[in-house]
Amino acid sequence: MPDVNVHLTIENGVAILTLDNPPLNVVTLELTRQLSERLDALAIDDTVRAVVVTGAGSRAFCAGSDISEFPEMMEPGQVVEKKLRRQNEIFQFLAHFPKPTVAALGGLTLGGGLEIACCCDLLIAEEHVSLGLPEIKLGVFPSSGGTFRTTRRIGIGRAKRMMFFGDPIDARTALDWGLIDAVVPRGTALAEARRWAGILTRRPAFALELCKSVINAADDLDEDQLVQKSLTASGRAFSSPECREGVRAFFAKTAPDFRVQEHS
Repeated sequence: MPDVNVHLTIENGVAILTLDNPPLNVVTLELTRQLSERLDALAIDDTVRAVVVTGAGSRAFCAGSDISEFPEMMEPGQVVEKKLRRQNEIFQFLAHFPKPTVAALGGLTLGGGLEIACCCDLLIAEEHVSLGLPEIKLGVFPSSGGTFRTTRRIGIGRAKRMMFFGDPIDARTALDWGLIDAVVPRGTALAEARRWAGILTRRPAFALELCKSVINAADDLDEDQLVQKSLTASGRAFSSPECREGVRAFFAKTAPDFRVQEHS
């Protein structure tokens, strides 16, 4: 039996996915397979309302791909079929996951690790964390979404700077650039991610899913298409039990209970 490289725990509606491949939680074919398996299960688990992705230990969230797997993939056409096609499918599934996702970055976040993090909706990094896309130093470039997901977060110029030079940036710079959403003290990223996820479990799940779908389309559709997508999603939201509960609670001056409404 292979080692467990992606641990899953669920508590109070929050799933915690922990990348665990010591010492730096690097991405392997097996870790990617397990990540896919866990995400498939969480997508259909109605008890789960938010997902946190983190890394085991304090050294790294994920320091990139396992370079020891590279030699068998260097012949023309091999890397796409053996690694990248499936890896891109899984990372894209995470990027468009129907539930909100939060990345808790407690250590090095490099290469494929940053690509995984950028698939999440919200990124929290500890103050000492370095983030980077160093693939160019191996004669390649980020091949599982880093080129475009990083660019969408920080813009073309800064993305080229990160990928052309391959040098990491610190957490404060990443926050200033918009690559991450919060910087927290050492040792607290997971706790803060749990707190954010806990808030999201009390938000209306269907409305969150619809909102996320429109946001994620912002770079892919023209404005007319986005207007139509937003109108369609809004129509669904306004006719949902969640909306009825939100309006009821507003007039009653009470906190809405969106979990109950989902099953009414």
